[in-house]
Amino acid sequence: MITLEDCIALCGLTEAQVLAIAEHEHVPEVIAAGLGETLLRQAHGPERVRQMIVDDVRAAHARGDLRHVRELLVCLKQFLDQHPEAVPSTAG
Repeated sequence: MITLEDCIALCGLTEAQVLAIAEHEHVPEVIAAGLGETLLRQAHGPERVRQMIVDDVRAAHARGDLRHVRELLVCLKQFLDQHPEAVPSTAG
């Protein structure tokens, strides 16, 4: 039987990143792992993952959950370190 940990290990994302996708999309973690893996292979998919995490940060901030904001910011930094193609362009 394949476990959630197996799915996370195979998808190219960390557990925190998969949890952020699950939170954003309101889906189970195993579905989020599959979605994340698919997005990483698509043009502009990493940018979509980045935006999901940013949206989660904003939602946590809006509800005053500063602990979760900090967790998500760490998640976002790790994601951008691992996937530099998702870093927003500063060219205008």
